[in-house]
Amino acid sequence: MLGIELTPEHPVEEVVALGVDAEREGYDAVFTASHYNNRDPFAVLARLAAETDDVRLGPGVVNPYERHPVTLASETATVAEMSDGRAVFGIGPGDRSTLRNLGLDEERGLRSVLEAFKVAKRLWAGERVTHDGTFEADDAGLNFSVPGEIPVYVGGEGPHMCRMAAKHADGLLFNGSHPADLAWARDRVEEGRKDRLSGLGEFDLAAYASVSVADDEAAAREAARPPVAFIAGAAAPPVLDRHGVDAERATEIGERISAGDFSEAFGLVTPAMIDAFCMAGTVETVADRMAAVLDYADSVVVGSPLGPDLDSAVSLAADAYDRTR
Repeated sequence: MLGIELTPEHPVEEVVALGVDAEREGYDAVFTASHYNNRDPFAVLARLAAETDDVRLGPGVVNPYERHPVTLASETATVAEMSDGRAVFGIGPGDRSTLRNLGLDEERGLRSVLEAFKVAKRLWAGERVTHDGTFEADDAGLNFSVPGEIPVYVGGEGPHMCRMAAKHADGLLFNGSHPADLAWARDRVEEGRKDRLSGLGEFDLAAYASVSVADDEAAAREAARPPVAFIAGAAAPPVLDRHGVDAERATEIGERISAGDFSEAFGLVTPAMIDAFCMAGTVETVADRMAAVLDYADSVVVGSPLGPDLDSAVSLAADAYDRTR
């Protein structure tokens, strides 16, 4: 699978146009990022359902704290109905930096993600569900049929989340752009697959990679600063250690982001952070990194910032992927 993450920090019309371009360029899936400070992902997905024909569509990723999990299941089922069965459900523990603004950063956890998509699957199958766990539902059900199967992709990078996804879900959207991180993720996935539930199909380990591609390598690397800041600011200590990234500087970046001091946070990003947390450069540079990542991953989802010019980056990233094949 070649997927793309579109971030509705831009007007809905622009994001939808990028999604239409992505389908034309041969992408298999379009994920729409979900952060409270951007536009609503399901509004974008509804428009994309009407303006595309074949590409899979889904949130990438929602969390079970900002919206009730039953509501998330209903919203994703609506995308499935509008797209004639092309929905995919990306769900994870959420971005700590933005959840902190909502007083939810302590709510993040594996159990809530697992319970949310397990309940969603039952609802999509037409069941009425009563649930008492990390959230409550009392005889909840959907009043419409859900066309097709909705694959569940868990978004995460912790060891327990990786193993859980391999045991229970259809795929893992692993937030990583470096082969060392995907090699580590592959090991965790294989541990989880030993206990994979019967009846589930093949498992897809997708590198949910920050990508910044342009004809000008320096411009591509400069455009990578914002997403790299978010990644570095939320990275776990073992990840920072793996790449030799200064943990105190990463913590400061996360604090600046939470305070809304984005320009200061982006200015603290180092070249080493860009190398560790983004595929940044020309088509040739990005293709080489993708090939190295695909030694361990099954799929690639190219994500923010895409590049200094979004329109050309959609095409250039697809070109980079084609070169890996």
